Amino acid sequence: MSKIAIVYWSGTGNTEAMANAVLEGVQSAGAEGSMFTASEFSAEMMDSFDAIAFGCPSMGAEELEDSEFAPMFEACVSKLSGKKIALFGSYGWGDGEWMRNWEETCKNDGADLACDFVICNDAPDSEAIAACQALGKALV
Repeated sequence: MSKIAIVYWSGTGNTEAMANAVLEGVQSAGAEGSMFTASEFSAEMMDSFDAIAFGCPSMGAEELEDSEFAPMFEACVSKLSGKKIALFGSYGWGDGEWMRNWEETCKNDGADLACDFVICNDAPDSEAIAACQALGKALV
């Protein structure tokens, strides 16, 4: 059975709701899913999982949250090469530039992106929830 980690940071609950939908997708595809906040996950844990979904909202000038998520993710970068991952997150302004930049960074670091990223403006609607569930299934 595949082991999938869902690692996220959420300030308002929107990205957490997306993470829960990713977990539903992972479990419905028959894999074991484990959810972690950014402060609960570390680079040392990456080898314990077959795939990882990373979720972070857009912060500031369309960037990753910088106090917990970005430092954790930066520590994981050296383990991205060949690792199956997927990206998701919510935003309140802008056009998704933070996610496009994040995806490009992951590709440049050799990550195997299982599917297109999923973003939503503010709280996830039914379409965003379905996309997150599909993201979870794509990781299995």
